Formats: sequence, structure tokens, C-alpha cells
Amino acid sequence: MKKFFSVEDVINVHDIIKEALLLKNNPYDFQNIGKNKTIGLVFFNPSLRTRISCQKAAFNLGCNTWVLDVHKDSWTIEMNDGTVMNMTQEHLKEAISVMSLYCDILAVRTFPNLSDKNFDYQEIIFNKILDYAKVPVVNMESATLHPLQSLADVMTIAEYTSFFKKRSKVVLSWAPHVKSLPHSVANSFSQWMSKIEQVDFTITCPEGYNLHKRFSNGVYTTHNQNEAFINADFIYAKNWSSYLDYGKILSKSSDWMITENKMKLTNKAKFMHCLPIRRNVIVEDSVLDSQYSIVLQQAKNRIFASQIIFLKMLQSLS
Repeated sequence: MKKFFSVEDVINVHDIIKEALLLKNNPYDFQNIGKNKTIGLVFFNPSLRTRISCQKAAFNLGCNTWVLDVHKDSWTIEMNDGTVMNMTQEHLKEAISVMSLYCDILAVRTFPNLSDKNFDYQEIIFNKILDYAKVPVVNMESATLHPLQSLADVMTIAEYTSFFKKRSKVVLSWAPHVKSLPHSVANSFSQWMSKIEQVDFTITCPEGYNLHKRFSNGVYTTHNQNEAFINADFIYAKNWSSYLDYGKILSKSSDWMITENKMKLTNKAKFMHCLPIRRNVIVEDSVLDSQYSIVLQQAKNRIFASQIIFLKMLQSLS
């Protein structure tokens, strides 16, 4: 594996899930492969789970890591080409090229500007990183996608369905938030779900919040949340800003918050969220703290989702 930008870089989704779950049971079996190898983790925006889970995954494989928070630990980075650099200190081209000289795998987290739809959806920044890097690159979140999160999500669903032996209804539900948030988790989850035949996948969101068809094409989308919840086995709550009216918050109503009463419409559904989560905004305490909440299991699987991708890349280097 030379890069991991999206699910499209995975040859077989079922195989990668199976291998990740096996790795979870034996996390230290491949420590020799990481001996004298280094994974660089570069963050253009803050992180908790992504940073720590990737570090833990690297340690499990016997790798060293270094971490760079671009906004705190380095010179100001110029992203655009052709700029007269009389203000910023260093261009992305040199920065990424040099960083990739200091590691065997480069993992990068970027963020959308949520103002220029074409710029974000063309993945201008991440594609430049892929061009400038001299080592395999892992997407720790980009303007439009968060594939490590989605791999952890589908691993979690697989565990609770005995690796998809029971057909399940999975619902991705928009939920309110006080900030304008990117589409990356929702886009990516929809993209991964479309690769798995053993699930009936539904997206529910208010009008004006439909995802880009590149990621939701063929997925049943409804603006009736209660209808979507009926007989669901998994409810994945997530906020995202409007794609149509790009980056905007069109609704501040609490009507879409996940409540105990709404969960009663489901088939005792497991509640999922990628974290961090705003209690009593996205979801009621009584749901998040219930026996049906599996958000911590999702968070734990972030380790092994990262680890299997790092392992595939290390094996391609040997």
C-alpha cells in the first residue's frame, strides 16, 4: 500500500476489516516489522483520538514516531503556488518534502476552509501533499474524508454483527451542533458503507443537508428522522454543515437531537459517534450513558484501524 487516502485505496474492504480485527486480538505480533522505522504525524488542525491512536498503533508495531503541530511547532506554511513569500516563512512543497525525509510513513491531518467548495472538494491541499511526499502517505483526515475513522466504525459494526453474519440496518443521522463542521466523517462513512453488502444503509438529515452525490450516490436519504430510525440496528449520529449552501448552518433547532424516545423506535440500536460529542446537543445523556452506547468501542478501534494501515505500508516497504 503506497497511500491511504480513501476506501478506494483498499483492495478488499471485508479483508481489511477481518485483518484489523485479528490484529486487535494480537496487537504485538508484528513488532519486528517496525524496528528502526519512523512514522511522522503532521497536524494542520487539533486532534485527540487521531493523534493518540496513531501513536499507540505505531508503538504496537515497534515504530518510532514524531509529531508536528504545524500551527505551534513550525514556521508558517504557505499553501499556494506562485506566491511572493514576503510574509510566510516556508512553502508546503519544501516542508512536506523535508518531513518525508525524516520518516518512513507520513500521516497528515488537514481541514477544510468551509468557504470555497471547489477548493475543498478538489482536495487541493492533500493532493499537493501526496505530490510532494517521498514516502507513503496516510490520510488522518482531509477536507472531505476521514478514512481511519470510517475503518474503525465498520470494524465496530462488524464486531456487533459477528462480522456481518446478520444483516443490519445502519442509519447515519444528522444532529445539531453549535459550530459549522466539515463533511469528512459523514462522507467517508457513507463511502465505506456502500462497499458492504450486508448492511441496509440510510442517511437522514434536514432539507439542505444532503451529502455530495460522489459519496452518497445510491444511498437512501430521508428528511424524516423518525421514519429512518424504525427498526434500525445502529444509529450513527454526526453533524455536518450544508453542502448545498456550503459550510453554512441552516438549522439551529434541537429537534434532530438523538433522544431516548427516538431510540425506542429502533431495534434496540447501538448508538455510535466519532467523538468529541456535545452532550444534550447531539445526544441526550440518557442515550450516551446507556448500555447501547458503543462510542468508546469505536474510539478503541481507532488504534487498530490505524495499525492495520501502517502494517500494510510497512510490508510494502520491505
